Amino acid sequence: MEVSAVKTEKDYAPHVALFAVQIFFGSAAILGKLALVAFPPFAIVGFRVAGAASSFVLLQKLGGNLKLDKRSHYWQFALFACFGVIFNQLLFFKGLSLTTATNTSLLAVMIPVFAILVSVAIGNDRLTGLKVIGTMTAGGGVIYLIDPQNASFSSATTQGDLLIILNSMSYATYVAVSKKLITHYGALKSIAWLFLFASIVNVPVGLYSLSTVEVSQINSGAWLALAAIVVFPTIAAYYWNAWALARVAPSVVAVYIYLQPLIGTLLAIFVLGEAWKPRIFTAMALIFTGVFIVTRKRKREVISKL
Repeated sequence: MEVSAVKTEKDYAPHVALFAVQIFFGSAAILGKLALVAFPPFAIVGFRVAGAASSFVLLQKLGGNLKLDKRSHYWQFALFACFGVIFNQLLFFKGLSLTTATNTSLLAVMIPVFAILVSVAIGNDRLTGLKVIGTMTAGGGVIYLIDPQNASFSSATTQGDLLIILNSMSYATYVAVSKKLITHYGALKSIAWLFLFASIVNVPVGLYSLSTVEVSQINSGAWLALAAIVVFPTIAAYYWNAWALARVAPSVVAVYIYLQPLIGTLLAIFVLGEAWKPRIFTAMALIFTGVFIVTRKRKREVISKL
């Protein structure tokens, strides 16, 4: 009985972590808009990566060493950093500054689709009918929630929209290809190297971008928004996401991303005072149904692991 209880706890823990991750990532657009009032996009990325790199490296050194087993693993983490942090963050904040939050949320629907396709292509996951149905159900819920008619895909936002699409492809590739090495080293050491490599590019670019503004004129609200971006959608979100990725399939991690627009909408209602949308309840039901379909284990899969 005790063994079963422990097993159940381990089975549910990654899903609890992934749900928390979506809350943190879902807050990124709102916090980002608040910080973009005072900071250039690349400066935000520089602060975000520098804060995460220093925190993760310090924590890893307190609990062990940073050394990797093989030289090739350093190159692999450098590649993961390009897709998971460097390109991902630069494209997201630059795109967010050039398009609307609605467009950003709608285009993010493509992340799980890209992630599952890449993961299947490289053999890290298996495409099943249930995963297709679950992904489409959750995606339909997100599209219904956001309502494409409210998206302003005009020439004024085209550049930003394209950058968000590239951002989605970049993050999806990271989720799909990084599972094996993250499972081998664990979340903390993996994320420490991820942000350490990313800081080589993002921090200098961020410092140069910051030199274009008068730092002394930046208000406390913008600094608080920036600090929140470093702590929640970065340090906490990336660590728990990697921790969960080491324990479940990339397709499961990917489909949870569909919760981000829903969480972003709820935060906008409670934090920014936006009006309730009646369609939120239908969208919520579709999204949670889709996530359940993709994440549930069939009896055959459970028996094969016993």
